[in-house]
Amino acid sequence: MHRLRQYFITGLLVWLPMGITVWVLLWLVGILDGIFLGVLAALEAMIPGLEPLGTQLRRIPGLGVILVAIVIFGTGLFVTNMFGQWWLRQWDRVMHRIPVVRSIYSSVKQVSDTLFSGSGQAFSKALLIQYPRQGAWTIAFLTGRPGGEVARHLDGDYISVYVPTTPNPTSGFFLMVPRADVVELKMSVDEALKYIISMGVVVPPLREPRPGEAPPNPQVPGVTGPLHPVSEPAPTAQAHPNALADAAAVRPEL
Repeated sequence: MHRLRQYFITGLLVWLPMGITVWVLLWLVGILDGIFLGVLAALEAMIPGLEPLGTQLRRIPGLGVILVAIVIFGTGLFVTNMFGQWWLRQWDRVMHRIPVVRSIYSSVKQVSDTLFSGSGQAFSKALLIQYPRQGAWTIAFLTGRPGGEVARHLDGDYISVYVPTTPNPTSGFFLMVPRADVVELKMSVDEALKYIISMGVVVPPLREPRPGEAPPNPQVPGVTGPLHPVSEPAPTAQAHPNALADAAAVRPEL
């Protein structure tokens, strides 16, 4: 029985990645086909004479994926010139004038521009932070710096980070933490995502510093610096019996 179970697990490890890959690809194809079928149904409703042509188009497998990809590529090619930029600005003005649509459109546009813009800072670096308590570490991603009214209430140099959940990194927590409490990792964002999704099973390779490269500056005691700062005595359990009580004493408003 032990040998049979070992054979079964080995075969499962071979087929599981392939099965999940096929499932994700089929899911994407289904979304693109759904967009194509929705547009085709709308055209048939407006132009009744297109029903025979629409029936023939539905029988062609993969046509929706190809046409939607061509439309997306053509849109990107169109808006890269001055004429396309003008039409894009007019479209944004129209969408911002619709009462309910403008709130949804503007929010989604800001997030998408931040995530997919080449000049943005979203998910540009993998970080190591202490969360949800001191002494517990997790991986986070740099998303920028606090700004506006929030930045006025933060004393010091803070950064904005996103802490994804495991194994689904699409949900998580948004935090603003001091830059001095953050350790910048050498692993790439893709490697960090694999590490998170696999729940720590897929460990990224250790990247040794290059010859002549300066070591990282001490940021967090015990991680990239000494265990305890030289200028301050080491904390003891008797001096700090309750970390939450100490935090409340320092920040009464919390």
